[in-house]
Amino acid sequence: MAELLILVESNTTGSGRLFAERARDLGLVPHLVTADPSRYPYAAELDLPVHGCDTGSPPAVLACCRGLAQAHQVAGVTSSSEYFIATAAAVARALDVPGEEPERLAAARSKGVQRERFAAAGVASPGFQVVTSVPAAVAAAERLGAPVVVKPVSRSGSIGVRRCDDLRTVATHAAELLATRTDERGLPLPAAVLVESYLPGPEFSVELLAGEVRTVVAKHVDESRGFLEVGHDVPAAVDPGTAALLAESARAASAALGLGWGAAHVELRMTNGRAVVVELNPRLAGGMIPQAIRVATGQDLIAELVARSAGRVPPRNAVRTGYASVRFLLPAADGVVRTLPDPASALTLPGVVDAVVTARPGQRIVRLGSFLDRLGYVIAQGRSPAEAGARADRAVAALPVAID
Repeated sequence: MAELLILVESNTTGSGRLFAERARDLGLVPHLVTADPSRYPYAAELDLPVHGCDTGSPPAVLACCRGLAQAHQVAGVTSSSEYFIATAAAVARALDVPGEEPERLAAARSKGVQRERFAAAGVASPGFQVVTSVPAAVAAAERLGAPVVVKPVSRSGSIGVRRCDDLRTVATHAAELLATRTDERGLPLPAAVLVESYLPGPEFSVELLAGEVRTVVAKHVDESRGFLEVGHDVPAAVDPGTAALLAESARAASAALGLGWGAAHVELRMTNGRAVVVELNPRLAGGMIPQAIRVATGQDLIAELVARSAGRVPPRNAVRTGYASVRFLLPAADGVVRTLPDPASALTLPGVVDAVVTARPGQRIVRLGSFLDRLGYVIAQGRSPAEAGARADRAVAALPVAID
């Protein structure tokens, strides 16, 4: 009897599809549990069994998965989406299949809880305060000193994250966040926001799996509206000392939250010679970083995590030394998408290994400074970080999206 890997929702593009494909590579049969099958065109393309369920309700997800377990042998339950990893882990625990401690994942998803545990463990992170009102947000900003960052306590992809240089901006943005009751998945949001000190300096991420540092990633961030990641370089072109500082801080952050079974995507900034943790996401990185890691180093973190989730021995490809860069297609203005380029035009360029346009004709563009602004991506490889980055930049330039 074939063994199932149950996916509780997923990312709508990129790694969501790859989780299903890697499951099949391991001889598993992926099944998708979702509240809205229309979010996932890849499910039809892969002929994936889909089960409708109120995934905002953990008891409903458990009931659905128990039903599948009565008819099939379930090897694992997981999710590529940060919004559902704690639910998937709780179901995995109930079905006695591998997974991270669900309580630890739930705690890690709260940026306020993260900050408290980092402070208790001595992990360098920004000064902060969790607040539930606009006056409290303003008071926190006064105490911390401008500029500050005001953000939701539980969303991802830089949604709602803003640098605020004065108290009026703090009040306006905090009011907007507190008035937002549900996230983009329709899940309820806590009535709280996080106010934290702004960290100057270059931004990086450290990618861990099973407690092991796999690579350090350099991030290119546009702060003009929010904190939009416009590109990534793998591995980061930093000296060994800086790489060691970043890795040490990332491991300390993961340990402070009690994580170590699955993946962790730790975001940091180098400030005054210190590696300061911005936040930890208890999942694989998004933004095509796992794909770029595979191109640069040969490590397939998605395949490894899928195998761990199903109790299989994770495949470990031979690690090689290479470089890869991700760059995103971004709109130059708000408006409506008129015409789209053919990604094939970028794939003919030297070093380009992947090019995808996700925008749709007629799509309305309102730039928010989050990952939702992206209209596509390219991945390029090179013999050096500079060559990989230059190739990715040329590929993006070859894919103009016309916007009225």
